[in-house]
Amino acid sequence: MGERVEVEPLATPFDTWLAGDPEVRKLLREEAVRQRTCLQLIASENFTSPAVLAATGSVLTNKYAEGYPGRRYYGGNQVIDEVEDLARRRATELFGAEHANVQPHSGASANLAVYQALLEPGDTVLAMRLDQGGHLTHGAPASITSKIWRFVAYGVTPASADPARPGEVIDLEQVAELARRERPRLIVAGATAYPRVLDAQPFREIADEVGALLMVDLAHPAGLVAGKAHPSPVPFADVVTFTTHKTLRGPRGGAILCREDLAKRIDQAVFPGLQGGPLEHVVAAKAVAFGEALQPSFQAYAAAVVANARALAEALAAEGFRLVSGGTDNHLVLVDLRPFDPELTGKEAQEVLDRAGITVNRNTIPDDPRSAFVTSGLRLGTAAETTAGMGPSEMARIAGLLVRALRCRHEDAEVARVRAEVAELCASFPPYPELERAQEA
Repeated sequence: MGERVEVEPLATPFDTWLAGDPEVRKLLREEAVRQRTCLQLIASENFTSPAVLAATGSVLTNKYAEGYPGRRYYGGNQVIDEVEDLARRRATELFGAEHANVQPHSGASANLAVYQALLEPGDTVLAMRLDQGGHLTHGAPASITSKIWRFVAYGVTPASADPARPGEVIDLEQVAELARRERPRLIVAGATAYPRVLDAQPFREIADEVGALLMVDLAHPAGLVAGKAHPSPVPFADVVTFTTHKTLRGPRGGAILCREDLAKRIDQAVFPGLQGGPLEHVVAAKAVAFGEALQPSFQAYAAAVVANARALAEALAAEGFRLVSGGTDNHLVLVDLRPFDPELTGKEAQEVLDRAGITVNRNTIPDDPRSAFVTSGLRLGTAAETTAGMGPSEMARIAGLLVRALRCRHEDAEVARVRAEVAELCASFPPYPELERAQEA
């Protein structure tokens, strides 16, 4: 955990409501302080709007609503039906999809529901390897998905010393070769640590050649697609899953888009197949986030996220880090620490940066010689601090602070000085300026 910085807690309505539980209120205040005084650079995190927070903490959490609008197993769902219909309409409008299911509790739940809907146990699925940038639910040995279905993994091309063609991009030739040999029922396109644009069209062509269905896992770049900073996979995919947080800036949760002819199977897989009552307070917050993403300002935000990631990547490369794939096209930067310091592991770097108030996560890089718990890399993201209002100049400053902390990681006094500078920077870009202004008033 980062060195503590003394700041006055923000007053929120929850302070009053939690007066009877001072222990929880204290912990929530501490987390609010951490978010206000530390740099949030985890690629899968963001700052939601106050409206999303309000919906997530609303009275809708009191209502059970098993089923779907118009077909519930409990009474009293007239308002809930309108809320969920609104979320579904906004999701289909935002992504140009025929059908949306907004009930999945997470991206993992959404992926599992798609497999449940479209596959039989033992069917073959082609998906990205975890240590090459894929997700646990893409058939990793530790995931239940690998226990039910037969996953065959593809990866990225080898790294290259040629700056014009650095490699470490999805190996589409390998995808096509494996598809022809294995004849999968489903091909999954998508990643959790891949800094390039995900192009669904070549996956569609490969799927059509071998008679496979195509699922695109859009968990990370969903907001970039919604904001038109990245191409949409919806015209090419049979099914698209995504998370509603990350770059989409909504509550933590998942959703599924699909063709109308698959809607019944998808819906039945979510409920009653995998889940009981949906979290309708979170569904309401998803509706809010979809509505926000439909505004023109969200397109400017998505473009800024990409520009900031490129600025951060360039600044880090200038400091001696190797960028996986040579750079980034999206919201995340995946760095190889070894050229910067061969002895520095991702685990140690993450811990040092926590002390310096810079929140990141260690991450494997393609062909990493270290374990997933130790790693040789870091994954950094710009979605949250872009929401806070930071731009390319702040990205350059962040890179400098990060480098200072890592180079002086054995000097507690210097790490503490970096921590103070981080807090100073964050104070100029509060994630919830509305609360800051209310506090001053």
